[in-house]
Amino acid sequence: MEPTYEPEITLDRDSQVPLYQQIAKPIETAILSGALPAGAMIEDEVSMASRLDVARPTARRALQELASRGLLTRRRGVGTRVTPPHVHRPMKLSSLNDDLAEAGFSPTTRVLSYEVREASPEEAEKLSIPRGEGLLAVRRLRYADDHPLALMTNLIPLDIAPTWQELGENGLYRCLAARGVEVTSARQVIGARGASAKEAEDLGEEEGAPLLTMERTGYASDGRVVEFGQHVYRPSLYSFHFSLFTS
Repeated sequence: MEPTYEPEITLDRDSQVPLYQQIAKPIETAILSGALPAGAMIEDEVSMASRLDVARPTARRALQELASRGLLTRRRGVGTRVTPPHVHRPMKLSSLNDDLAEAGFSPTTRVLSYEVREASPEEAEKLSIPRGEGLLAVRRLRYADDHPLALMTNLIPLDIAPTWQELGENGLYRCLAARGVEVTSARQVIGARGASAKEAEDLGEEEGAPLLTMERTGYASDGRVVEFGQHVYRPSLYSFHFSLFTS
C-alpha cells in the first residue's frame, strides 16, 4: 500500500494566527524544500483533523489553500497529493509532447476517443476542406510524469490522419512528420474558462476550476490546414511563456 504522509505540525492555540494557516505553512515549507516530494500522498482532512484535534473545516481549508496555490492536487476518491513541478511552455510552434520531454518530464498519452467521420459544415470550414469530406476527430489526455496535464481535441484531414496507436505513442506533429507533413505556421488563441464536469474528472480538478485554453490552426508550407486543435490545461501545473520586444 502506498504510504501516506502525516506532516509534522505544531499548533499554538493561543496565537492570533488562524489554525488553518498554522497547518498550511509547515506543509508549504516541506513541499518547497523537497521534504515532501512531488506525487507524495498527504493524509486526508478527516485524519488530519482528528490527529491535530481541530475541526474538519479547518483542516479542509488548510489543504484547499495549498491546492489553490498549486502546491497540492485534490481529487475526490483519489486523495490529496503534492503537485508535480510546474510546466513552463515556451510560446513557439512545437508539440506539447516534445516540449515536456525536453523539459525533463516523462510524457504519456491516453487516447480517449478516435472517430473517423464526415466533416460537418463548421468543421469543414475550420480545415478548409469540402463539406462531407472525411476527417479524424481525436481526443487525448496528456500526462506529465503520470499527472494529468492537458485535454487535447483535434480535427485532422483523413488522408494524413495518424492511427490510434501512433497518437498514443507520439505527439501529433511527430505523427504528421512521419507522413511527410511539416507544420510550418499556425494561428493560435489563448484564453481561460471554467472546467466542465467531465474535464474536471479527467484532469483531477474540481468542476468549475479555472483552465487555460488554446485554440490552434496549423498550416503546412503550402498553406494547407493540417490540424485544428482545441486544448485545455491545468493552470496549477502549466503556463505559457512569451518574449516581447519593442518595435
